[in-house]
Amino acid sequence: MKAYGYVRGQVDDNDFTRQQDQIFAYAKANRIEVTAIFREKIDLEATGENECPALKEMLATILAIGAGTVIVEGLDKLAPERQVQSSLLIYLNSKGITLITAGTGKDVTASVLSDPRGKALVTMQGMFAELENSLLGKKLRLARERKRAREGKCEGRKSLTETSPGTVEAIRQLRRKVPGCKRLTDAQVAEELNDNGLVTASGKTWNRFHVQNVRKALNIS
Repeated sequence: MKAYGYVRGQVDDNDFTRQQDQIFAYAKANRIEVTAIFREKIDLEATGENECPALKEMLATILAIGAGTVIVEGLDKLAPERQVQSSLLIYLNSKGITLITAGTGKDVTASVLSDPRGKALVTMQGMFAELENSLLGKKLRLARERKRAREGKCEGRKSLTETSPGTVEAIRQLRRKVPGCKRLTDAQVAEELNDNGLVTASGKTWNRFHVQNVRKALNIS
């Protein structure tokens, strides 16, 4: 079994090291391979919501492959506020992502389904996700039909959706509003894509205008 680790703390202390040691100790004891550690650096002087780039990058990575497992030291390292924790757990469960706390060894996402209210919210999020995908597919199909009727063909350079659907999904997830976090800007999304070795449909590095154009074309908020 493979999993990702997520740690959260200040840049200038030993909090990261302690969290990582506990995550690796739990993984070793349970024969889990930790393929990557995502580090969220917190600025204590910042106010309001955090942008949570590491959390968003991890979610985009996991969702690009369909599902996955995340290990954290404790729920307070996923998010300090209890309300945000609950929202994130519902979100993770709706995406088929398992969250394990190394301190207790508990699958905390599974506990969401034991709460009738949480189960209902997970079901609703799944329904909305299916509707979103259905509407996107219908929109693209109608656009192709209009072009074919107008020009007699619908060919030319393939879109990013056709050549790299994983990249499109990464953009969608990086721009998604995660509970307790600010939405990443187009420039920040471009930076994350470049850091992960992803390129545009024409093979170029990403910039904010490329991301903006993709979002407008595919109606990504």
